[in-house]
Amino acid sequence: MRAFIDQYRHAYGVEPICKVMQVAPSGYWRYAAQQRNPSLRCARVQRDDMLNVEIERVWQANQQVYGADKVWR
Repeated sequence: MRAFIDQYRHAYGVEPICKVMQVAPSGYWRYAAQQRNPSLRCARVQRDDMLNVEIERVWQANQQVYGADKVWR
């Protein structure tokens, strides 16, 4: 949904698209602000972003065969 709004917002505007899709424009604007400035994201999402790098490293180091349980350990 966000990708659709991103794609067509210049042609139609955010508010009309959100009205047709029956979603709040404020949710889209919050998402857009967080994409521009990652420090606006909540602490959990910021930590997840840091951990994703480590998870990818462990997974790649083990020939991409470790499942979630082994990567977690």
